[in-house]
Amino acid sequence: MNKTIGSSPRFPSIKSLAAGIVIMGLALSIATPSLAAKKDLSQEITIKSKRQSADLKNKIASYLDEVSIYQGSIAITADIVQVFSKTNKKTGESFDTYLAKGKPALFQQQLEDGSLISLQANEIKYQPEVNIITISGNAQVKQAGSKVTGNTITYNTLSEQLEAQSTNDEAVTTVLQPAQIKAQQEKNKTDTKNNIDNDNND
Repeated sequence: MNKTIGSSPRFPSIKSLAAGIVIMGLALSIATPSLAAKKDLSQEITIKSKRQSADLKNKIASYLDEVSIYQGSIAITADIVQVFSKTNKKTGESFDTYLAKGKPALFQQQLEDGSLISLQANEIKYQPEVNIITISGNAQVKQAGSKVTGNTITYNTLSEQLEAQSTNDEAVTTVLQPAQIKAQQEKNKTDTKNNIDNDNND
């Protein structure tokens, strides 16, 4: 069964997590800098599944069995997806939150440079109105052969920034391929030089 939902993306900055290791941007962690795929955010959202049910009173739609969600190049696959619809009482604007679960649930997006970013976890929360994907439970991000793993990872589909954290004493793990390591080293050198130049100019 299919459902198409229009979305009205906005452009807020990603909020910092209360605790954890922050990975500021794919350039810092696992990718080459590129422009965000803004065209995805203006596309309709289409949901496909084998079964569907709805709680009209609480405005919750449930999609079950081989669920797929598409928005431009964005694709989410899961065992079950629930869509929670809410209305802002002040503005009257309605917005949806998508909660996908699977073993694992998978999110993919093609970036402007043509590369593919892939996020997978036990649970995926997609908030199109703020351009945020939050994955939790065995969370993992892959891009250009590199990988970040943690308990919870937040990804901004507009700015292409990541934040990752783990629970207790567990560490966030980042695996970089040689090309990304070299790019990061060059970036660090440039940042250091710029900081020194700025200090000298003060």
